[in-house]
Amino acid sequence: MAQVTVTIDGKAYRMACEEGQEQHLEMLAGRFDQYVGHLKSQFGEIGDLRITVMAGIMIMDELNELNRKIDSLQGEITTLRSSGEGAAEDKARNEALMVSAVEELTARLQAISAKLLSRQPEPAEG
Repeated sequence: MAQVTVTIDGKAYRMACEEGQEQHLEMLAGRFDQYVGHLKSQFGEIGDLRITVMAGIMIMDELNELNRKIDSLQGEITTLRSSGEGAAEDKARNEALMVSAVEELTARLQAISAKLLSRQPEPAEG
């Protein structure tokens, strides 16, 4: 395990993390420190525990909102996929109808062509 020292609200905290995750942990701690700093600038010195709890609640509120948006987007994706599948089925059905119509027209044209070719020209009167 790697060891990282992060600073939140001017206080150093030594933390363990997986190897290679040091920068990520430092970035997360920096973001959390921004929340704490923002709250302190708004409310002043109301106690470290209270500020930390408020920052945690703010983060959970944002996380909840993001999860709600993700759920909504997943619903839209599901709807689009199902409508896309319906469109693919419609396309396949329309293609089958077109093939059938072309085959029927081809058969009719061949029949007309055969009739025309089988007619003997009438002798010309002269």
